[in-house]
Amino acid sequence: MDISVGTFNLNNLFSRFNFSGVIDAIKTGDTDVSVSAKYDFTDPSTFKIRTFKGKLVKGKDPKDTDTIARRIVEMNLDVLGCQEVEDVDTLRRFNTDNLKGLYPFQVLVEGNDNRLIDVAVLSKLPIGAVTSWQKAVHPAVPTEPVFSRDLLQVEILNGSRTKRLFTMFVNHLKSRFVDPLENQVIGTKKANELRQRQAEMAAQIIEAQLRPTSSFMVLGDMNDPPESPLLAPLVSSSTMKLHNALEKPTETRPVKPSADPPKNTAWTDRFKKSGQPADYLLFDQIWLSPPLASKQTGAFIDRRKNLTGDGSDHDPAWVTLTV
Repeated sequence: MDISVGTFNLNNLFSRFNFSGVIDAIKTGDTDVSVSAKYDFTDPSTFKIRTFKGKLVKGKDPKDTDTIARRIVEMNLDVLGCQEVEDVDTLRRFNTDNLKGLYPFQVLVEGNDNRLIDVAVLSKLPIGAVTSWQKAVHPAVPTEPVFSRDLLQVEILNGSRTKRLFTMFVNHLKSRFVDPLENQVIGTKKANELRQRQAEMAAQIIEAQLRPTSSFMVLGDMNDPPESPLLAPLVSSSTMKLHNALEKPTETRPVKPSADPPKNTAWTDRFKKSGQPADYLLFDQIWLSPPLASKQTGAFIDRRKNLTGDGSDHDPAWVTLTV
């Protein structure tokens, strides 16, 4: 059985709906909404507008939403791990309206992020057990969840639901971004410490859940390149012996030569500071356990057409397997 599995940071896939409200008719027991109704937002106690750091949380630009949808449809993967999705209703609507129901199975568990961005899974294949590790803590800070979003554990089954093909662990580790109003040195140190703790806890959880001989993969937006020492506790674990499935991926198209891209095609994120050369890094990664690594048949990255990104500042990546 040939299957394809990928990862894609959808870059703030927020819903166009932005308020929660109280409707008096519901409070009085009258739930008939078949007649015309007028909603008045004059009483602040009856509604709430979503904001983050004092700014309105807006829906993703429809053009950008259509762009990431087009890219997903063109890839036509069997299973896709996603990052930066607002909630499960947004995921379902995106699948229905923009992907035309391409994925009959969707998973999203609300995580811990203050910006309301979660990790998720879209799948053509049936889904088995789902486990959220959003409440996991690191011994260094036992009073706070270590995962800023979640570590989502999902079993992927065969079409007849009689066999587990593999288990996937979807990540979105701590961003490198530091608020301009913060001390950049201190902020970077804190972000790096948290990212390393997340890698350490992910490794502990996976090692406790599965054996090295199990078929599983670890994927997602790691916010650090594969060789980073901060990721080493997870990706270089001597127990799990994970294989980097994106060492030499094939690009769907080359990036413009004027962008001075690296010879190595293994990158999904491009960041350019003013007056400096661009950095090309593989933030979006797929790591395979030994049993799955032996079944890998290909690796790919859907290369952006625009340097700033096509609907997302990350390029999606995927692998093909014969399981």
